[in-house]
Amino acid sequence: MEDNNYRLDKTAFKAMTLEEADDHVNYWNNKTESERLNAACFIINQIYGVTQFTKVDRTITDKRKQSDK
Repeated sequence: MEDNNYRLDKTAFKAMTLEEADDHVNYWNNKTESERLNAACFIINQIYGVTQFTKVDRTITDKRKQSDK
């Protein structure tokens, strides 16, 4: 995932009221489903420190066979 899509543009500024600035619902509703999913993945990856080269830790999962009753 490229970080360039989510860099802060410090040259862009728009004066607005607190209500307008806090209107996240309309902002995200105007984005496509793909843009919203990419943004969510980017934020989750930033929180957990995951990159595209991070290996999956398979030691924390457990395989169980479902028993037939």
